[in-house]
Amino acid sequence: PSRATSVVRVMIVRGTVRVPGDKSISHRALLIAALARGTSAHTGLLTGEDVRHTAGLLRRLGATVSPLRSGAVVTVRGARFRSPRCALDCGNSGTTARLALGVIAGHPIHARLTGDASLRRRPMRRVVDPLRSMGATFPDGAEHLPLTVRGARLHGIAYDSPVASAQVKSAILFAALASRVPVTVREPRTSRDHTERLFLHLGLNLRAENGIVRYQPSAGAVPAFELGIPGDFSSAAFLIGAAVLAEGGELLIEGVGVNPTRTGFLVALERMGAQVERLNLGALGGEPVADLLVRPALLRGTEVVAAEIPALIDEIPLLAVLASRARGETVFRDVGELRLKESDRLELVAANLRNVGVAAEARGNDLFVLGTDEPPRGPVETARDHRLVMAFAVLGTIPGAAVRLSERRSVSISYPGFFRTLRAIGRGTRHRD
Repeated sequence: PSRATSVVRVMIVRGTVRVPGDKSISHRALLIAALARGTSAHTGLLTGEDVRHTAGLLRRLGATVSPLRSGAVVTVRGARFRSPRCALDCGNSGTTARLALGVIAGHPIHARLTGDASLRRRPMRRVVDPLRSMGATFPDGAEHLPLTVRGARLHGIAYDSPVASAQVKSAILFAALASRVPVTVREPRTSRDHTERLFLHLGLNLRAENGIVRYQPSAGAVPAFELGIPGDFSSAAFLIGAAVLAEGGELLIEGVGVNPTRTGFLVALERMGAQVERLNLGALGGEPVADLLVRPALLRGTEVVAAEIPALIDEIPLLAVLASRARGETVFRDVGELRLKESDRLELVAANLRNVGVAAEARGNDLFVLGTDEPPRGPVETARDHRLVMAFAVLGTIPGAAVRLSERRSVSISYPGFFRTLRAIGRGTRHRD
């Protein structure tokens, strides 16, 4: 690793902060707006690299998307989609690739999608198979990017998804919306429901209950809309972690989305001994929001079971880092999905914890972490995975820590101002990102 380090010390945490807009909702807001008739307007949209790739892809398909600038209103004018002249670069964003496959599949056009080396290793068949069943064709195969999708006038399906995946479910729903055909999706466990909430918020004919989602098209195009996007809970989680590990003080994080399909991290963290108060509960764009008040806590080990994983999958690296400071052992069951993220997160979390002096091991699809009082010291290979950078940066706030990150730039994918905010809460200032 290089000499880039997480030289931030949050021994006393203070302040009021806001985190960037929710990444999952930002992708979906852009995609539905591009399918709508007229010009839609979004406030609070995340301006990180992943969402920029979605915006760029939609521009190449014919939509008009205004520049993504922090604090600005982003407008999207839908248009008749056209086949792009060159490959659509999805960067590192699996959400961009998988949801765009659904959107493109529902139009009589063709497009070739690609991405960076990490994204080209990630599986695409889980999305391609149901879209193929609806009538789209994939002449290049189905396993990985780059691949070509040829859209068509699709037909409806009833699909039993083998995995609980918001991206699979959303790709099918976007394809159905584009082609105006009915679909039913069943999941083994309920995954993130941002797409369903957005459909319902816009008055689209959708029902969701007991792991079954049914969409029935209505007459006419989706009308243009205005949408406010709450703060990203996954981004807020890292600040929550830093506050929990601090030696004193308290932190208020304003306007955070607290969708119950996203907040499994809080359930596990509170079981470990932390307390996070939810204040000023409200709603924004069909999503529940709240201010989160966090104080330091002494943590104890726990077991995170398979049924909990869909609601905290992105926070497992952070939970593992927090578990390294807990009393006793923490076990994460059935987290093999981490091997299919931006990196093999399962192996890298375990290896990096060992690098900084923590007893940790990945056995099959389970992760075991034994807590310690010793300050973490050593190199961390992030593999350009933003979740790993932020998780181990939080660990680097422990007094006496010497955590050396191999790079920092990848935080721009989801939280461009992360290190500024981490410093701000240590100084006790008000900070809005």
